[in-house]
Amino acid sequence: MLGVLGDLVEDVVVWVDGPLRHGTDSCAQVFRRRGGSAANVACFAAGAHPARFLGCVGPDPAGDAVVAELRGHGVDVRVQRRGRTGSIVVLIDQAGERTMLPDRGAAKLLERVPDDWLAGLAHLHVPAYSFDGDPVGATALDALARVRRAGGTTSVDASSTGMLEHYGRERFLDLLGELAPTFLFANRSEADYLGLLAAGRPGPERARLPATTVVTKAGAEPTTVDAPGAAPFTVPVPPVAEVRDLTGAGDAFAAGFLAGYLAAGAGDLRSAVALGHRSAARVLASPGASCG
Repeated sequence: MLGVLGDLVEDVVVWVDGPLRHGTDSCAQVFRRRGGSAANVACFAAGAHPARFLGCVGPDPAGDAVVAELRGHGVDVRVQRRGRTGSIVVLIDQAGERTMLPDRGAAKLLERVPDDWLAGLAHLHVPAYSFDGDPVGATALDALARVRRAGGTTSVDASSTGMLEHYGRERFLDLLGELAPTFLFANRSEADYLGLLAAGRPGPERARLPATTVVTKAGAEPTTVDAPGAAPFTVPVPPVAEVRDLTGAGDAFAAGFLAGYLAAGAGDLRSAVALGHRSAARVLASPGASCG
C-alpha cells in the first residue's frame, strides 16, 4: 500500500478572467474543492493502487466534508481531529498558472501516528509542506524513519520554491541528506533553487543526495530522471489539448509515478514517468485538483 502524509484542506479556486484590478472588482469564477498536496496524491493514486492518507483536520463541518470526499475516491483515510480545517485560496491566471494563499490550519497539528496507521505500507510519500511547522514536521520525520526501518521505500516532493525559501535551502538539503528518500520530486524551478539540476545536468548539490533518484518535471517539456549510478535521461510529455488550471498536476504526476513504481516492484522508471504524465494530464482542464 502507498501511504501519503500531509495536508487535507479546502481549496477555494479562483479562475481570474483577466488582470487583477487593484482596489476594485475583477471578474472571476470561484470553485470550492477538496485540496491539500498529500490528499491529492492519495486521491489520484487510489484509482491505480491501494492508498492511505495520514493527516489532521478540524472537528468541524469542513473537516467532515473533505474526509468524506477523499474516502469517496477509495482512499483509506486516517485523520486526527483538532484545531480547525485549513483552507487555501488558489488564484489561477488565464495561462493556468497558480498563485496560492495557504492557511494550513489543522494540517500542521498532526502528532505522532499510531503503528497501525503505518502497518502494511510499502512506501510513504511526504510533500515538503509537512516539514514546515510542528508538530507535523517532527511527525513526518518520525513516520518516514519508521517506514524505512520496516523495509519500505520513501519519497519527498519539494512542494514549492516559496516554501523552500521559507524553510531554508541549506536546511532542506541537509534534511534530504538525512532522510535519503528513494525519490525526490521537483519542478525545474525547485530543482534549480536547490542546485540539483543545471541545464539538464546534475547540479552542484547533487552529490549531497547519493542514494536518491531526482525526478524533475518541466511542464510541457521532458521530465528528467537522475538515478544513482546511471546517466540522467528524459521522458517526453505527450501533448495536452487544453491547459486551464495547473493545480494538482504535480501531485497527480507523483501519484501516477508511484503507483506504477509500486505495481512493478523495482520497476521501469521510464514507464513510471509515463504513467505520471498520463495522471497529470487528467487535471489540467478542470478547476483545482479534481480526481474525476
